[in-house]
Amino acid sequence: MLAIRLPAEIEERLEKLAKATGRTKTFYAREAILEYLDDLEDLYLAEQRLADIRSGKTETIPLEEVMKQYGMEG
Repeated sequence: MLAIRLPAEIEERLEKLAKATGRTKTFYAREAILEYLDDLEDLYLAEQRLADIRSGKTETIPLEEVMKQYGMEG
């Protein structure tokens, strides 16, 4: 369970959207959180991979090699 306080302006926008679409405010709040959480997780993973590359823990493979490996050389 999560309870959040929203500024009045956001609360009003959410209320209007919910009424206009027949969905609940909870539905839209959940969707927004899930979307943002996906983005944050992707960003965190990308930052970790970049740190691994910069520290030498992970090596990169040139695109040309990957293309050859999968028979896609052009």
